[in-house]
Amino acid sequence: MSNTPQRYTITAALPYTNGPIHIGHLAGVYVPADIYARFLRMQGKDVAFVCGSDEHGVAIPMKAKKEGITPQELIDKYHGIIKKSFVDFGVTFDNYSRTSNKIHHETASEFFKKLYNDGKFIEETTEQLYDVEANQFLADRFVTGTCPKCGNPEAYGDQCESCGSSLNATDLINPKSAITGAVPTMKETKHWFLPLDQYEDFMKEWVIKGHKKDWKANVYGQVKSWVDEGLRARAVTRDLEWGIPVPVEGADGKVLYVWFDAPIGYISATKEWAAREGKNWEDYWKKEDTKMVHFIGKDNIVFHCIIFPIMLKAEGSYILPENVPANEFLNLEGNKLSTSKNWAVWLHEYLEDFPNQQDVLRYTLTANAPETKDNDFTWKDFQARNNNELVAIFGNFINRAVVLTHKYYDGTIPAPGEFTEVDDDTLAAVKAYPAVIASSVERYRFREAQGELMNLARLGNKYLADEEPWKVVKTDPERVKTVMFVALQISTALATLSEPFLPFTSEKLKSILNLSSVEGALKWEDISINDTLIPVGHTIGKAELLFSKIEDEQIQQQLDKLEATKAANEAENKKAEPQKEESSFDDFTKMDLRVGTIVEASKMPKADKLLVLKVDTGIDVRTIVSGIAKSFKAEDIIGKKVTVLVNLAPRKLRGVESQGMILMTENAEGKLVFLNPDEEGVKNGTIIS
Repeated sequence: MSNTPQRYTITAALPYTNGPIHIGHLAGVYVPADIYARFLRMQGKDVAFVCGSDEHGVAIPMKAKKEGITPQELIDKYHGIIKKSFVDFGVTFDNYSRTSNKIHHETASEFFKKLYNDGKFIEETTEQLYDVEANQFLADRFVTGTCPKCGNPEAYGDQCESCGSSLNATDLINPKSAITGAVPTMKETKHWFLPLDQYEDFMKEWVIKGHKKDWKANVYGQVKSWVDEGLRARAVTRDLEWGIPVPVEGADGKVLYVWFDAPIGYISATKEWAAREGKNWEDYWKKEDTKMVHFIGKDNIVFHCIIFPIMLKAEGSYILPENVPANEFLNLEGNKLSTSKNWAVWLHEYLEDFPNQQDVLRYTLTANAPETKDNDFTWKDFQARNNNELVAIFGNFINRAVVLTHKYYDGTIPAPGEFTEVDDDTLAAVKAYPAVIASSVERYRFREAQGELMNLARLGNKYLADEEPWKVVKTDPERVKTVMFVALQISTALATLSEPFLPFTSEKLKSILNLSSVEGALKWEDISINDTLIPVGHTIGKAELLFSKIEDEQIQQQLDKLEATKAANEAENKKAEPQKEESSFDDFTKMDLRVGTIVEASKMPKADKLLVLKVDTGIDVRTIVSGIAKSFKAEDIIGKKVTVLVNLAPRKLRGVESQGMILMTENAEGKLVFLNPDEEGVKNGTIIS
């Protein structure tokens, strides 16, 4: 790609239509993508910003069955909710499409056939996991079990989210169906595979070598880990009725795997937009002078940085993404966001509860964006960001500037007198902000960029506070004209530069300043070039509050809503799991369960979930590696009585041999709890029977 792209293709991860949009999606993908797209448009760039609903995959018919509606009714319902939420929230997609559209079915089918005809697939008959109760083959994501590499008991059939290892469903220890909970059987089926292993050299050259310096560390690290481990062939088809039929003979009852079909949705969405706008869609996907950027969450890194680029490479005529600035996860009030547990702040509900306050949420999510590590959204922080920053700094400055202009000059911009050193320094500082903010945005540091925007508001606030025009007007009215002229230049700069971050505020401020009647709309670079942004003699409108204070009662309502969700989840969790298949007394007596005490504990290096424990079992002091680091700090569990399965076959985890297993359960919030004897005087080594 040339140093100066002629156009930009920006994609945002396709939201899955089995539920509405929540703040985790916004913080991870859609707010940063929209900031970037708006910023580029303000530079006069040619931008195609595309997205759409992801409407295939086994989860759709499952959720439809649960809701008592058809899959089509389900996707129509959530597509409508999602699309309206995005519009109301101000996300400026050039096209928001859906993968059920005819153009997408055609595009995905053509893409598959091109690779098929070019001999890019491997056709294999393999044994795959099959749920007899559900009468269907199990997609990787619908098999859970124990990771063979780190011991995480909740690994998925395609990936362990604890250690990040790439898996096949058949690798899992004690696999079970996520649909019925049944133990799956093996059954033969024919599928087509994309041989990712044949593209390892390409991946090493393109990413490992080519993007070491410009891709985010979390993205680069995950890709490198997968490539270093060795890529394996992946099925691009699956046994399912819901989806895009595999367009070759002998593929009845098979559809394109959703991970293969979904990213092609970016291409079909671009085609749809280009046809409507009279443009050539291929310019945005096949020309080397186009810059393509994918905005995703970290759970999509493998698909967008390995699988989809290999698909594009295999096809042969497409460009590759220039960057994939994936964010980490956003938690809510200290707990992981969960659609299934309703532990979320849903966008459509937020818009109802906080009317005309879209920018407060945009601001808070950007200020607290999980750009390099997981972050936490709390309602108290949301309130503080609004009241202490947006209201007290940005809003306060604008209100003062507008009110005083009306009070002293009937709303007309006064002619300045001679500038003092402070005035010159302030105006020079304003001119520097576009480049500073742009530099951060271009490096995908949106939190930093928004921080600089607020620094401009702080500059204005401090300038007025220091110059005190409300006092000086009594002794030196000519000086006040200069002060107010400078303050109004800062206000105009804020109206322009805030547009990518606070679009509704920007629009309102432009209206107050009556900027539409100023000759030539201000562009981003004008702020750093023009000596005068809003001219002498121009009349501005009356003051309106840009932001309103959020009261404790409003926040308490949201906290109460979450407490109700927590209570509902606890009630739901009280339902006992169904009894497992019958086991004999001999099966039970084979297990040697003993009382033990944790005598040492430490974190396993480079493993978020693992603790290395020394446990006194009464027989000996042995090492046990346990995936409990998310629930317990090492120092807090030393001296804890535990129940140990001592005759479990030893297994190496991250190079450390684990000689047993500690018995655990989960509480209603999903946190781990030790199963331990609470009776005093029970000695280590006591047999549990």
